[in-house]
Amino acid sequence: MTKSKKLDFRPNEFVVYPAHGVGQIVNVEEQEIAGTTLELFVIAFEKDKMTLRVPTHKATEIGMRALSSPDVIEKAMKTLKGKAKVKRAMWSRRAQEYEQKINSGDLIAIAEVVRDLHRTDDQREQSYSERQLYEAALERLTREVSAVSNGDELGAAKRIGDVLQSRIAPVVVATT
Repeated sequence: MTKSKKLDFRPNEFVVYPAHGVGQIVNVEEQEIAGTTLELFVIAFEKDKMTLRVPTHKATEIGMRALSSPDVIEKAMKTLKGKAKVKRAMWSRRAQEYEQKINSGDLIAIAEVVRDLHRTDDQREQSYSERQLYEAALERLTREVSAVSNGDELGAAKRIGDVLQSRIAPVVVATT
């Protein structure tokens, strides 16, 4: 059974699945489900030791996308440099918004979460749930930056860390 429909994604290509981050399409397969033959992308999330099967006709509809362009990565880095914007809403409401941003798959929204939840050593301690959200957002951002820069995860983590540190560089006043 050959389909003439052009697929948006190809095997071996890295993609971003909104709820799970960066994965790699390892195969396109057909599977019979309830008497209907479905064409599926088989996506491996190496770090999470997880495999996901997504119907090819639903991939774009559910928000699966190609990796960000270097321009979007730069915009995300610029977002990280900005001043944290923390609403005065209850934590549960803010946590829900952060969760939605992380699971949106939108790299800029994920960078906003990292920026807003980043703490320096001299700031108050993060709560457990703040830390969980921060680490989830940071991991998603790092993995995509890494995938765009040929899989150098350590380099990506260092680049993001350097940007976050540059935000808080102390102002040195020379006294003579």
